[in-house]
Amino acid sequence: MGATEARKQPPVQAGYDVADEDDMYVSRSPSSARRYKQPVQRDTLDDPMVLKGAIIQHRRSSLAAQAGNSVASKAVSAPLKRVRRHYRRFPLIAVGLGMLVMALLVFGSATFITWWQIHQDDMQYGRPRTFQLDAVVGHADSPANPTHFIFLNLNRHVEIIEIPGGDASHAHIYQGPVLFGSGQDLTPITGELRDVNGDGKPDIIVHIQDQQLILMNNGNGFEWAK
Repeated sequence: MGATEARKQPPVQAGYDVADEDDMYVSRSPSSARRYKQPVQRDTLDDPMVLKGAIIQHRRSSLAAQAGNSVASKAVSAPLKRVRRHYRRFPLIAVGLGMLVMALLVFGSATFITWWQIHQDDMQYGRPRTFQLDAVVGHADSPANPTHFIFLNLNRHVEIIEIPGGDASHAHIYQGPVLFGSGQDLTPITGELRDVNGDGKPDIIVHIQDQQLILMNNGNGFEWAK
């Protein structure tokens, strides 16, 4: 009977108080060693999509800048290349002009020297080239009437004319060599008289540029030395 009555008795309801709410709930400290990380707040600047768009935009802007720089560099490099080519061509042109001027100067100086020499020879020896002298050689002559000698270049033929004592009726002509080469018809022929072999008789030394020919005095005339 006692147990049955105890079951039938209604439970005693405790009074509910708002102040006692915290006492009814006891919080336990976490016994687990695992810690949970706080969720990372996503920033729009760190968003891969935003970054990707920014990178793409940056790449596009950099490509556009590079394209603009390349166009500008091409626009600048084209005149620079032309200037460099101009400077490279200018020394070659200057060297060519210098060589041409030097060649003209050499040719002009050589031509002037040749002309001046011919002019001097024309004034001194005339045309045909003629050289004359008087000397006593013992061929019917005397200091009062010396023998007259004419050294002549007649169309490249060397001729020496002797007029003993000034008498043309006893003239002797000694034929010399024939000159070969360009302009040899204007080569002066000169001479001098000197005793070559020491016999006391003056001999004739003929000068043809840097060559010498000798006419030996035999007492009556002259003959070419062999």
